[in-house]
Amino acid sequence: MERIASFSINHLKLERGLYVSRRDVRNGVCVTTFDLRMRRPNREPVMDMAALHTIEHLGATYLRNSARKDEIVYFGPMGCRTGCYLVMFGELKSVDVLDLVVDMCKFILGYEGDIPGAKPEECGNYLEQNLNMAKYYVQKYLDALEKEPCIEYPASNR
Repeated sequence: MERIASFSINHLKLERGLYVSRRDVRNGVCVTTFDLRMRRPNREPVMDMAALHTIEHLGATYLRNSARKDEIVYFGPMGCRTGCYLVMFGELKSVDVLDLVVDMCKFILGYEGDIPGAKPEECGNYLEQNLNMAKYYVQKYLDALEKEPCIEYPASNR
């Protein structure tokens, strides 16, 4: 079997940041997948599931209500629990969505109240939420983005 592109990234060198993970084109439509890397793989503990689940709910709610909602295909957690994927229509670069991602982070950090979609009829695991820990991880991520967005995978990382 062919090795998939995401496994060719050296995760021992991967820092927090916003990266283009891949672009896919079909029937003339381009979709760009972004890696919102919130934890340093294999060097920091992964995010706990409840916090990651809260980030998913709040992030998706924000993005699908933003001015760019028609460009959003998907927002959700990575299986390794070190970040999230954002999938959008268009041949985009990380710099094209940096402000959107920063605004999403600020939305999560300022959020208070019931988590959207966290009711038994709306979510398959509605009780597993942790807003305080979600804010902790998002603040660390936002700090990294404001310091150095790392908007391209380093060439030495492949």
